[in-house]
This record gives sequence, structure tokens and C-alpha cells, in this order.
Amino acid sequence: MKLTPYLAFAKKSFLNRSAYRFNHFMGILNTLVRIFIFWCIYRALYGERNEVDGITMAMVTTNFVLSIGMDALFSINDYYLPNRIGNGSIATELLLPISFKGRMLFENLGNTLFQLIFHFAPALVVCVVTVGVLPPVSFGCFLLFIISAVLGYGVLWNLSFLLQTFSFWLLNMWSLMTIKNVFLNVLSGSMIPLWFMPDWMAPVMNLLPFSSIYFTPVQIYLGQLSAKEIGTKFLVQMLWIGVLYLCGNVFWKKGKKKLVVQGG
Repeated sequence: MKLTPYLAFAKKSFLNRSAYRFNHFMGILNTLVRIFIFWCIYRALYGERNEVDGITMAMVTTNFVLSIGMDALFSINDYYLPNRIGNGSIATELLLPISFKGRMLFENLGNTLFQLIFHFAPALVVCVVTVGVLPPVSFGCFLLFIISAVLGYGVLWNLSFLLQTFSFWLLNMWSLMTIKNVFLNVLSGSMIPLWFMPDWMAPVMNLLPFSSIYFTPVQIYLGQLSAKEIGTKFLVQMLWIGVLYLCGNVFWKKGKKKLVVQGG
């Protein structure tokens, strides 16, 4: 597969984002406001205490700064495929001599690169200066954090694609995507650090892919996992990528056979 056309789509996506500067600044502000609100909530909950059950306020702050930052960085369009099915343009795009799924991925990668440079990095600098963020425990853990974050992105992207293929059978995807986002916010650790979840929920969280997206990278960043545990977490992330990828391909192939486009 030649990468040239896909890199062109990534570049186009990057340049499109750079054209809307006001939206870009609003995105940074939105991220900072979310982080500030969570910081105020947990600062009030901690009160005069510095730690709860061994979890310090600084660890909690680092968790939601990194998690919310990665959430803004990954920013996947859950309606990319549904919109094209709805307006009928999917019929034309499937005739192009390129992979629709590959185009979809690289357009999102272009958007992610823009978010990294002009959104995540500025927001992170502001957070380091204002609310405080713990540094990685070592340079090695920082590199492993980046690898885990990339794998977490792979889990999230394949999960989104799998759910988007349901638009071949559903007229409205809003409810399904809302349910996905609720589970993602609660079980990924971005809204509530998973350290504070009850013990009986651990088996449930281990059976679902959400904790692999944000919380696993954060644990590695903070040095909470041993080398063996990091290897296990990597395998879990890759397993989820594989399972979601295969399931997404099955629904994609079945959906294309069912597709009927009217009008023109």
C-alpha cells in the first residue's frame, strides 16, 4: 500500500485545522477549563489532607491533566462514517482506488498532530505552571508512557470505528456514541481516577478496553507498574487493538454488502 495519498489526506486535515484559529484557541480554553474544574473539585474533596489511601493530590492532578490532555489530543470524529452514509457520499468514496478506512485513519492522524503541537502542548505548559504536574519518574518511563499512549490511541480509534460501522444498520448514532462516551469518561480514569473505584469493579474494568486508553499510560508515567506489569499492560492494549480491529473489519464488510444509497 502506497502511503503518499494517505499522507496527503493527513496533511490536508492538519492544514484545515490551522485555518480555524479561533476554534483552536477555544479548544485550548475548553481543555484548561475542564482541568481547572476537576482540580477545584478534588482540591475541595482532599481539603487539608495531602493524600488519601496513598494517592496524593499531585498524583490525582497529574492523572486528570494527562487524561484530559490525551482526550483532547486523540479527538476522534465518531460521525465520520455515519455522516457519509447519511448523505450518500460513501458510495463515491468506496469507488476510489484507496482504502476508506486508511483515509479515515490518516485524516485523524493529521488532526492529532495538529492537536499535539497547537493544543496539547500549550495546555500542558499552562497546567504545569498553575496547578502543577508531577514529572515522569524516569526518562525510560516517559518513553514507555509515549508507547502506551500510542497503543491507547489505537484502542480508542478501533473502538470508534467498530461503533461507526453500526451506522449501516442504525439511522441515528447519537445514542450509541453517547453511551460509549459515558463509559469512556467513567471507566478510563479521565473523570474519576481508577484508584478510587471500589474493588468489586476491578474485574469489570479488566474486561473492558477503556482503562487501556488513558489510565494505563498514566500509571506508567507515574511509575506505579513494574517492568512485568508494564509488559502485561502492553499485551492487553495490543490484544484490544487486535480484537476491535477484527470485529470492525467484520462489520465493515457486512455493512458494505447491505449498503443502499438513494438519490444522486
